[in-house]
Amino acid sequence: MHGDVPAYGLWFLAIVNAGIFILFAFSFFKPKTAQDWRSLGAFSAFIVALFVEMYGFPLTLYLLAGWIGSRFPELDPLSHDAGHLWPALFGWSMDPHWSPFHILSYVLIGGGFFLIASGWKVLHEAQRAGSLATTGPYAQVRHPQYLGFALIMIGFFFQWPTLVTGLMLPVLLVMYWRLAKREERDVETAFGDVYRRYAQEVPAFLPRLGRLFKERKEA
Repeated sequence: MHGDVPAYGLWFLAIVNAGIFILFAFSFFKPKTAQDWRSLGAFSAFIVALFVEMYGFPLTLYLLAGWIGSRFPELDPLSHDAGHLWPALFGWSMDPHWSPFHILSYVLIGGGFFLIASGWKVLHEAQRAGSLATTGPYAQVRHPQYLGFALIMIGFFFQWPTLVTGLMLPVLLVMYWRLAKREERDVETAFGDVYRRYAQEVPAFLPRLGRLFKERKEA
């Protein structure tokens, strides 16, 4: 995990990648209220902080350079591989792109994108019909899109941990939870007992595995 060419100062890549993810989030958030805009702004800040350190300036590695140098003298703290950090913290001398953390990050990020895209389709059709979204991912959790964004952020943290995103992640998760609770009150007002029965059967964020496996067997 040493000797590779430093790959920082690539500000164009940082801007392009951050812009893509922020536009993606904006297209699904469609912010209307001040709280919506705050949530989108916090997510955007997380993405910017992530890609600035990934391609621009490795702030976390810079701040931890002394500690990393003393604990892992074979690791070049200015190398791009060092930014993945988790393998070094566990003392693994391996290509970080094949570490369990990196592989898990792809699973989480891919799953997050899938939930957001499939959930948006179901929600859009339900809104056009003036009904409650209860099919697709909404049959397993009440907030698949917020869960999707949470999985994406957690996935990126497993892939490229930084001090800034580590501090921001729990704040963002709380913001999404509060936003989801506010939306639940609005939907309950609109659909009444229909929504209350749905909320009793379907969890907010974590699916019931037994029910999920049962539905798959029936399908």
